[in-house]
Amino acid sequence: MKWIKEMIAASIDHTLLKATATEDQVKVLCSEAKQYKFKAVCINPYWVPTCAKELAGSDVLIATVVGFPLGANSSAVKAEEARRAVAEGAREIDMVINIGQAKAGDWAAVREDIAAVVKASKPAIVKVIIETCYLTREEKITACRVAVEAGAAFVKTSTGFGTGGATVEDVRLMKETVGDAAFVKASGGIKTYEDAVAMLEAGASRIGASAGVAIMHEAETLA
Repeated sequence: MKWIKEMIAASIDHTLLKATATEDQVKVLCSEAKQYKFKAVCINPYWVPTCAKELAGSDVLIATVVGFPLGANSSAVKAEEARRAVAEGAREIDMVINIGQAKAGDWAAVREDIAAVVKASKPAIVKVIIETCYLTREEKITACRVAVEAGAAFVKTSTGFGTGGATVEDVRLMKETVGDAAFVKASGGIKTYEDAVAMLEAGASRIGASAGVAIMHEAETLA
């Protein structure tokens, strides 16, 4: 059971993306991430320098969001946001696709948008949020393929700010689509140990959750 808890902890991006997040709350987030050995913290770009100080010398990575949560910024703005975040200490960039262009079927524009962020983010990796709640099955498949073509390391289900979050079905579909070419991050609505295990079993390699500590406490009770 211990190895299962460690595996789950090592897959969690401990997340705080609320507009009302304060510096003290961000510092607590970092402290918890170190305590539970989470893979990363995921915060809004403003807090990257704070996290860089708080996590210095630890193995916890800093992930931040770009074009969040709507994905409707220009590619140039997204690229600059990513570039600045990496310069300040981010090692992972979670970007939102241009959802409107995806719905319109302009996949070339979606691909170019992702590629611009991938290029600007180097050497950091990019996770591409496709916001599954707004896409049809075929659009989800195409979005995942386009993200891989553009150089993304991960495809990610959700921002947590849309009309729905991660589902086992979507994670399984995304993993089947990308295969070994990319990883899958499940995020949005993952609140329990059972939720986390289900997402990992469906093919996710990373879990975005604000309930990371609660998930680990639940895992302790099941030990």
